[in-house]
Amino acid sequence: MEDTPTISSLKVKKRETKLVCNVDELINVSFTFVGEAPGPVDIIYLKRKRTVSSDSGQVEVKASADQGEAAMWDQAAKPTDHERGRTFMEAISEKYSPENFPYRRGPGMGVVVVPTVGPQGSPMKDRLNLPSILVLNGSGISRAGDQVEIAAFCAHVMELDLSHNTLQDWKEISKIVSNIPNLDFLNLSFNPLAGVALGPGRGEAFCHVRRLVLNNTQVSWDTVFTLTRDMPELEELFLCRNKYDSVPAATVPCPTLRLLHITDNSLQDWEEVRKFGSIFPSLDTLVMANNNLASIQDSGGILKSLFPNLRSINLHNSGLNRWEDIEKLNFFPKLEEVRLQGIPLLQTYTNTERRSLMIAQLPSISSLNGSVVSAGEREDAERFFIRYHLGYPEEELPYRYHCLVTKYGKLEPLAEIDLRPRCRAQVEVHCEDKVVQVNVRLDQTVAELKKQLKEVVQLPTTHMRVYYIDKDVCSAFGPEEMKYSTRALHSYSIRDGDEILVVPKTK
Repeated sequence: MEDTPTISSLKVKKRETKLVCNVDELINVSFTFVGEAPGPVDIIYLKRKRTVSSDSGQVEVKASADQGEAAMWDQAAKPTDHERGRTFMEAISEKYSPENFPYRRGPGMGVVVVPTVGPQGSPMKDRLNLPSILVLNGSGISRAGDQVEIAAFCAHVMELDLSHNTLQDWKEISKIVSNIPNLDFLNLSFNPLAGVALGPGRGEAFCHVRRLVLNNTQVSWDTVFTLTRDMPELEELFLCRNKYDSVPAATVPCPTLRLLHITDNSLQDWEEVRKFGSIFPSLDTLVMANNNLASIQDSGGILKSLFPNLRSINLHNSGLNRWEDIEKLNFFPKLEEVRLQGIPLLQTYTNTERRSLMIAQLPSISSLNGSVVSAGEREDAERFFIRYHLGYPEEELPYRYHCLVTKYGKLEPLAEIDLRPRCRAQVEVHCEDKVVQVNVRLDQTVAELKKQLKEVVQLPTTHMRVYYIDKDVCSAFGPEEMKYSTRALHSYSIRDGDEILVVPKTK
């Protein structure tokens, strides 16, 4: 005999296939109701996805101990406002409201923007104190919001920082940028843009931006090249920490770019780096620190045409390990500034040697590692370079050595002069018929010297008069009496071979 259930229960029947996200699915529920009045009963169940949400269905109870099975639809989850993130306009409304950002006069403090027309139900305040530089980093922004409001409030904005948000749709980013006509600087760093394609025509929204920052976005090269193609005024591009280890060829060069900042990637092969020369033919500054570039492989003739306008290069913490690579930097015809710290080649040198040898190897640079190279420092460095290589076999002498010998001639090694003050001297002590060699400390006083001589001449200090005899000038000036007990011996310029004359006092 089948047992009569004593408690109510509800069980979702197991499915052979997994539920699919964002799709309505039919699920079956087995139920038992005990002690319930006949009529409809609501069933509420929880779904655990990234967050916990609830759905509901309804069954009809026909008896007080009813059992059965019901089918109900699992509705495709719609993201909540919290899950979708904040809009650009919501972040502006909160940060730059009069309560949070009081209006003050003065340059850079912005302007009061009063919208003339706003959409029905607009969340905006009656007025906002918006500066021309908007900083909205880490504001949870994932959407643009109302474009009419963006255009009304941001027409004067020139710089926009949207770093550390959750923007992952170029369509939303384009909505923001296209409604800020005077935008000059845009920072999108640390937004999750990996694998997100820039749709056709979206790049045109960025046409007036001159400085673009895409650090740690993992944005693809295809997207970068789409942007550079559609940004005719782009001058500065930041692509740091994007895990690049290669550079594809671009179909359309970007002739306006002056600065490329691409540190902390994995561009180790010069074959990849050299492509920047054709992609950005007007490149003035290349910052490639922390890429572990192994070497510069092209010949001098190719390097001259590869980066014809390069004025500054930063290769901090690269893998360069040969002086030949440093010499090749001389083939960039306009190079003036070089930064080269933390490379294996220089690890065995002292700080002075590193700077002097580097300056001598790079005759055209005017700044090394951020410090100006003066004419005097250059001459000292070049002379140091010649003397540093004295004694090297002829076959090991670098090309630059011969150039500098032509300029300065073959220099002799510098004389080693010890300018430290002497601390002791070996002197002859004369007392009547006695002559004794004594080593005296020059940092002691005349009184202390007398105490030292007391044992030598067998006289109490109160019964002796002491004279200093300079062996070089004694014949002209005679002995100098050491009258002052507190005077230090080094003030007499005592040297080895000088004499101390001790004369007993007469009663």
